[in-house]
Amino acid sequence: MNSRKGQAGVYSVEFAIVATVVFIVIFACLEVSRLMFTYNVLAEASRRAARLASVCAPDTSGSPDAPLALQSLALYDGTRIGPDLSTANLNIEYLSLDGTPAATFFDIALVRASIVNYQHSFIVPGLAFTFNSPDFSTTLPRESLGATRFGTTVCS
Repeated sequence: MNSRKGQAGVYSVEFAIVATVVFIVIFACLEVSRLMFTYNVLAEASRRAARLASVCAPDTSGSPDAPLALQSLALYDGTRIGPDLSTANLNIEYLSLDGTPAATFFDIALVRASIVNYQHSFIVPGLAFTFNSPDFSTTLPRESLGATRFGTTVCS
């Protein structure tokens, strides 16, 4: 009888230890899954931006908002496809064949879209952790750049 009184509450302690480990594993799986989803979204956003930039005419009007229209379109017009992903994270470059910035419209041979300076935040309860994700870049050969037989198309 005396040995049973010494065992009172042991199941609660065992459950607390095992439950802690199980919940940590569950949250770790969820966070790794969310991280992989976010990386996939970033890769797709850079691919979509490069594709749009290679088939749409670059806006050379000199307006400071001109590149933002294409960037916004590439990021699904402001639809939240990724947490804290904005046009500030997207760079679109028009390059010559050797990889240097193109000096004129006719020198454009490649289009590069990059997602840069993106920070991913973990949402595990009790653990606030933010880290910089790697840069995602897509380089495509130029296509029509908006030139059609009817004129020039500016995507906006």
